[in-house]
Amino acid sequence: MSIDSLLQPFHHFGVNLGLERIEKLLANLGNPHRQVPIIHVAGTNGKGSVCAYLSSVLTAAGYRVGRYISPHLISWNERICINEKPIPLAELESLILQVKSAIDLDSESPTQFEVITAAAWLYFAQQKVDIAVIEVGLGGRLDATNVCDRPLVTVITSISREHWQVLGSTLAAIAGEKAGILKPNCPAVIGQLPPDAMAVVKQKIQELNCPSVFPKAAKELGTTKTRRTRREEEERWVEYEGIEFPLGLLGEFQLSNSALAIAALQFLQKQGWEISSEAIVSGMGNAQWSGRLQWVNWQGHRILIDGAHNPAAAIALRHYINSLNPQSVTWIIGMLSTKDHADVFQALLQPNDQLLLVPVPDQSSANPEDLASLAQQLCPQLSLIQTYPNLTSALEVALTSNPGLTVLCGSLYLLGYFFQLTQKSL
Repeated sequence: MSIDSLLQPFHHFGVNLGLERIEKLLANLGNPHRQVPIIHVAGTNGKGSVCAYLSSVLTAAGYRVGRYISPHLISWNERICINEKPIPLAELESLILQVKSAIDLDSESPTQFEVITAAAWLYFAQQKVDIAVIEVGLGGRLDATNVCDRPLVTVITSISREHWQVLGSTLAAIAGEKAGILKPNCPAVIGQLPPDAMAVVKQKIQELNCPSVFPKAAKELGTTKTRRTRREEEERWVEYEGIEFPLGLLGEFQLSNSALAIAALQFLQKQGWEISSEAIVSGMGNAQWSGRLQWVNWQGHRILIDGAHNPAAAIALRHYINSLNPQSVTWIIGMLSTKDHADVFQALLQPNDQLLLVPVPDQSSANPEDLASLAQQLCPQLSLIQTYPNLTSALEVALTSNPGLTVLCGSLYLLGYFFQLTQKSL
């Protein structure tokens, strides 16, 4: 039986935040989450990158490191890794069956996310990981990952307006939800937040007596050092508080994300974890985070892909593209119906860009025709706005008619579909 079919019965429960169901489920499984030391990471953007850095460095330091992320791009097993290796599919199927057998049929059913989260806790406990890096799914306070009362470190990377339908319409309200992962007397690493959000988080830190740091972004060194890597690419070195290291991930915002990761590692060092400077250099340089500012090849053409599914991520993507100074930009975009389409377009689109709009397969996709009308209103100086019935046809047009930069973005689900196409074409 496939993982999709095992999890499908829980899909219709959708997003239903709350801890009662997951706590009951974990209790029935023997409370595996209490056997796993964790770093807990929340944030609107950047949390996946920070998790990637932390997992990579701790692996380089010689620890057995679990990492739990969401969503996945192609397969469910991407969400649950040990030392950067996804859980074998057969093992994940077995774990999900164990979780399903522990569900109390007389109580409210857990959601799909709660089932896969319980499977992650169970796997990490069974595999006796030394530490797990746990990414919040949605919000923080009522997220299914928020069941540990003594995290080693908590990190809040950034806060901007996303999932406002669930988390609240103001930055202060969203900050209150994300600050819900903070625990009494547990260290906190906080990114550069908008003033309204920062005020809420600092108030929570004070209430809980959390040792805390608010790292400023790492600084570009402006030099390239030679180091053999598995990617054999020119490395970009930066410095944070006297620590020099390479960045394995692209984009200006990685200056902030990397500083947050290093600050979290410094808290671990103070707690007795052995993390050498060599492990930091190796781990930071080798970190990988698929689908975020990633260069890929499609039928002999090089294109840039990025989720950019909210305004803050879109701003970061456009900033990176502007730094490349391309002669022209062709966008292939598909977005979910729930996203802030106008704000994303305003961040991404500039005069003379070309815009090709596609649906996001098998999801609640925004209508490409509606997106085209919106883009025409917001940026009438685009050189082309066109809709396509599928991603393949848009890619063919973009790569045969435009000699400039082609960018695929707007939804991580769309990127996952692209990777499936890539696998099929090999």
